[in-house]
Amino acid sequence: MNKDEQLIRKKSPIQIKNKKASFEYFFIDTFTAGIVLTGTEIKSIRQGKASLVDCYCDIHNGEVWVKGMNVSPYFYGSWSNVPTRRDRKLLLNKREIRQLEDASKNPGFTIVPTLLFIDGHGRAKLDIAIAKGKKEYDKRQTLREKQDKREMDRAIKHF
Repeated sequence: MNKDEQLIRKKSPIQIKNKKASFEYFFIDTFTAGIVLTGTEIKSIRQGKASLVDCYCDIHNGEVWVKGMNVSPYFYGSWSNVPTRRDRKLLLNKREIRQLEDASKNPGFTIVPTLLFIDGHGRAKLDIAIAKGKKEYDKRQTLREKQDKREMDRAIKHF
């Protein structure tokens, strides 16, 4: 990821994060993918009405699909609204799909969405990561590190 991509993510008005994923998994490698959406879905995402909780990615027939992503129905859309938790196709090139497929075949590895954002051209993009599940003691260690960092930040503010 270069500096321009990082800047776009920071400037994006919509940043929907999957906070649970960072607690449950170690991220090995990340990719940015486009999403195939309908008109009312992109309008709903631009309003910030989407959720990445309990969603995952699956590879089927050489295509990557995100399953379980919730995009609320657009308020002004009537007959054009689609089901909220339908499967959505991700747009990646063949080399990236092959990498994801090879990694997900290994035991203990999965593909999880981490961030949904709007890029500079107004398109919805999804950051996905090859992830390895954490054990219980890893989760406790992560909580401990988070708490220590928070305490250090508070101590610095007092000086």
